[in-house]
Amino acid sequence: MKLLESTKFEAVNTALNIETGGSKIIGRIESYSCKLAGGEKQMYKRFNNTESGAKPNDLQALSPPQSSYAVSPYSQSFSGDEENPLCDTISRKTLFYLVATLNAAFRPDYDFLDTSSHEFSKERSNEYVKNVVDNYLQMAGAQYQNVRPDLWAAIDEEIVLNESEIYSYNPDLASDPFGEEGSLWSFNYFFYNKKLKRVVLFTCRAVNPNSTAYLDSGFYYSNIAAMEEDEEY
Repeated sequence: MKLLESTKFEAVNTALNIETGGSKIIGRIESYSCKLAGGEKQMYKRFNNTESGAKPNDLQALSPPQSSYAVSPYSQSFSGDEENPLCDTISRKTLFYLVATLNAAFRPDYDFLDTSSHEFSKERSNEYVKNVVDNYLQMAGAQYQNVRPDLWAAIDEEIVLNESEIYSYNPDLASDPFGEEGSLWSFNYFFYNKKLKRVVLFTCRAVNPNSTAYLDSGFYYSNIAAMEEDEEY
C-alpha cells in the first residue's frame, strides 16, 4: 500500500491536533493506493493462505455495524430459521486492503496480518459516519467546526464518498493500537473506492493529558518548545 501525498490532508491533519480542557485529540487522514509492491505481495499470499485452499474472493463475516442497532438489532435480512440475522461479508482481497492499510499506517509497532474479519464492520451510510465523528469531536468546539467542512470536502475529493464503501475497525484491547493507558476513546474508518483502487483511513483518538500517551503524542514537547520560545521574548 503506497501512501499518496495530499496537501489538503496535511492541512486537515494539522487542524485535527486539538487540545481541549480534559483531553488531547489527535486525528489523522491518509490515502493509500491498493497497488501492492515488494514485501506486500508475500504478505498477500500469507494472508490468503493459499495452501489451505483460501481464495481472494472468498467471503468473510463482518461484525454488525453500530448503526444497525440505532433502529433495530434485527433490521437486516434473516436466514431461513429467522433466528440469526445474515451478517455483512467482505472478500478476503478487500479485507487484506484494510489490514495492509493498518500495517502501513502503524508500522513498525504493529502487525495486523492475523486480524480477524470480525474486528471490522461495514457502515450503512456516509451520514451515519459523519454523525459519529461529530459526536466524538464536538468537545473540540469551534476548533472542530472550523475544520469540519474542509475535512469532508478533502475526503470526498480524494475518494468520492458516494462511490465508496465504509468500514470501521473495532479491535479488542489487546490488538488496539490506541488501547494504551491514557487513551479515552478512538475510532478508525476506512473509505474504500474499488474503482479508484484506493483506501482513505481516518483515525482519531483522545488521550488523557496526564498520561504517557499524551507525552508520546508530541503535544507535551511542542508545548514545552512553545513555552521556551515565549520566554526568549
